[in-house]
Amino acid sequence: MDTSRLSALYARATGRPPQNIVELPSSGSNRRYFRLVADDAPSLIGVIGTAKAENSAFIYMARHFASKGIPVPEVLAVSDDGMAYLQTDLGDSLLFKEIEKGRATRSFSAQERELLVKTIRQLPDIQFAGAEGMDFGMCYPAVKFDERSILWDLNYFKYCFLKATGLEFDEDRLEDDFQAMAKVLMRTDTCTFMYRDFQSRNVMIRDGEPWFIDFQGGRRGPFYYDVASFLWQAKANIPDGLRHELLGEYLDSLHKYYPIAEEEFMATLRHFVLFRTLQVLGAYGFRGYFEKKPHFMQSVPFAIANLRSLLDKPYGEYPYLNELLGRLVNMKQFTDELARKSLTVKVLSFAYKKGIPNDPTGNGGGFVFDCRAINNPGKYERYKPFTGLDSCVIEFLENDGEVLDFLDSCYRLVDASVARYVERGFTNLMVAYGCTGGQHRSVYCAQHTAEHIARKFNVKVELVHREQDIDQTFNVKE
Repeated sequence: MDTSRLSALYARATGRPPQNIVELPSSGSNRRYFRLVADDAPSLIGVIGTAKAENSAFIYMARHFASKGIPVPEVLAVSDDGMAYLQTDLGDSLLFKEIEKGRATRSFSAQERELLVKTIRQLPDIQFAGAEGMDFGMCYPAVKFDERSILWDLNYFKYCFLKATGLEFDEDRLEDDFQAMAKVLMRTDTCTFMYRDFQSRNVMIRDGEPWFIDFQGGRRGPFYYDVASFLWQAKANIPDGLRHELLGEYLDSLHKYYPIAEEEFMATLRHFVLFRTLQVLGAYGFRGYFEKKPHFMQSVPFAIANLRSLLDKPYGEYPYLNELLGRLVNMKQFTDELARKSLTVKVLSFAYKKGIPNDPTGNGGGFVFDCRAINNPGKYERYKPFTGLDSCVIEFLENDGEVLDFLDSCYRLVDASVARYVERGFTNLMVAYGCTGGQHRSVYCAQHTAEHIARKFNVKVELVHREQDIDQTFNVKE
């Protein structure tokens, strides 16, 4: 690509030509980004766009936001034809990368949480202070979030994702619900700036603070949209607990502009979360199914998981869409992926004299509880023919009482781990109980633990009484 315009702009801005121009990795758009460097001169980012109006939107918004004290890159020079410009170089530290470990494990460190809090607390400033005095006529490709743009995005989902899955549906009934959703979303129109693609890939971290980029697609629209975009970004993988915490931070920051009760806010937000999820699935379908870009297909399971979670509370306003999406998330191509990522808890009983069971998953094992301090029925001749599954042994152990206190302590540890494993997307946990012979105490404890987990958590539980050669499986509840 001809970068001579960028070289000329760099020389104009710094007083010397660039010594090196390196193209940066592209994202989902057709815009090209370059880093221009020279000795004793600042590194700058050069941008070559394909649409002058899009460039103009970014340049205008960047200068407008900067005047409001919002941290955005400064535009330093623009080519005469408006197709290229230079901006300050914010470095290479994307928020998306800075929270990489948290995204992978769903256990976000204090530092990662702090960056997310700083980012979400600045969003109301962009939306409200950023809207003050803004000429929305400069927005590209649309001036405002309206019914046409809503239906455009919903049909993007229908044609680029839904149809590509092969799922059969009634198009007339679906369009009726699309119209209903558009009416619900339009009830919340506010004269605020809607970033539209407010997500962790569009936030740079510089000196520990968030800076905002790629806002050129913004327009006038409701503030709910950006909250949904950020907190339900598919690959951000934010767990429910942290998401609720960040929603609280947003509402606290929003209060200075727009006081609103949390219950009212959440009742409206859920519709925007559904809409945004459908929109991004449409984008993933287009970029993945049609443009054959694997990066976007890798995000589909995360978006489907978000959608599956949303449907736990049905959307009665859109009955056919709600039913159709239920069928969508349960398609084999998506449930197979879910099964690969769902948790299986393996509970075992064993005899110490025959060794602690190996972990076949390669994860190195898990909990091993020693039951030998509990009063042993095996000392008594009448219990020797029986196991911890038989009523006489169960009665002996429970009347003694030691085993009940012991299991209560075990449950507290195991329950906490199961909950965290589910939240973090782990797939295997092993819980083993050992006693002298693997016949009475360990069998009782393993059996009751497996039944307890199966009742409390919607996970698969595999129970193995090793010395008794007994297996049992508790499957995930449909």
